[in-house]
Amino acid sequence: MRLLIWGAGAIGGTIGAYFIKAGHDVTFVDLAADHVAAINEKGLRIEGPIDNFTVEARAFTPADLTGQWETLLLCTKGHHTESAMGLLEPHLSDNGYVVSVQNGLNEALIARLIGEERTVGSFVNFGADYLQPGVIHYGGRGAVVLGELNGHMTERLNDLHSLFLSFDDRAITTQNIWGYLWGKMAYGALLYATALTDASIADALAAESYRDVFIALGKEVLVVAAAKSVKPEGFNGFNPLAFMPEASPAMSQASLREMVAFNQKSAKTHSGIYRDLAVRKRKTEADAHLGMMIALAKEADLDMPLTEKILELIHEIEEGKRSLSWENLELVKTIHEAGKV
Repeated sequence: MRLLIWGAGAIGGTIGAYFIKAGHDVTFVDLAADHVAAINEKGLRIEGPIDNFTVEARAFTPADLTGQWETLLLCTKGHHTESAMGLLEPHLSDNGYVVSVQNGLNEALIARLIGEERTVGSFVNFGADYLQPGVIHYGGRGAVVLGELNGHMTERLNDLHSLFLSFDDRAITTQNIWGYLWGKMAYGALLYATALTDASIADALAAESYRDVFIALGKEVLVVAAAKSVKPEGFNGFNPLAFMPEASPAMSQASLREMVAFNQKSAKTHSGIYRDLAVRKRKTEADAHLGMMIALAKEADLDMPLTEKILELIHEIEEGKRSLSWENLELVKTIHEAGKV
């Protein structure tokens, strides 16, 4: 396939390198000029416990890109979706479509901008990090799922599935891509909570003192999903049934243990949220993820006090007003305990 991958970071760089390795015609676009230059000069390097290889690749900044593509994979952070769509649309052919390979519910925004029929959804949960210009760390495999927004099984979906199998031979298609995306929103809320601390994902989720907080947080998100008539899907230890209002504590705790076990096997110990805060010192996707969920909850007359507190704390960390520590999670626990009285 001939592909344009918009965003050559952790997600786009990893899958794009595998697509090139499999013989596909891939062009990368990225805002980071040093990353683009390194890819063009030395190739794109994938390293880590899964694989170690370098592929020759073409990369451009948006200002230097010319041409049009039928298949475009959008792999930017969620809060960059709208600006990226404005830049990439001229490079989309008349019969072209965009695959959102991102975290969040960005498919809804993309569909509003170019139409549902030109938008394909995907869900990815593999672990990868941008290390330096031209180098991506691929730390752990995870679920890879593709689906049309309307649930139909189409020829282009089959083509994309074949493409993604060259990255991960366990990739699947689904008629319920929104279920996977909302499942990731619930799991993602837990990751935001872990990123308030210096602990790894596994260690934070395993902390007995905050087990009830993580369970309540997952329930906050899935109550909103239910209000939107979404049936969430499970993956990599995350069992959505364990975060429903009627779930037993034993079921909820079992899912947490399975998520801990999954993350303990990955060389990616901390979330991308944590890396944005602690390593790259930049704005996270919190507004595009947590902020969006809070807005959707308000539309359904639902409250998300834990999510709201986490968003507030993330903002304070981004602004340099707060450090990463267990004390932050303790503040979220206080909100939870107050709600139980």
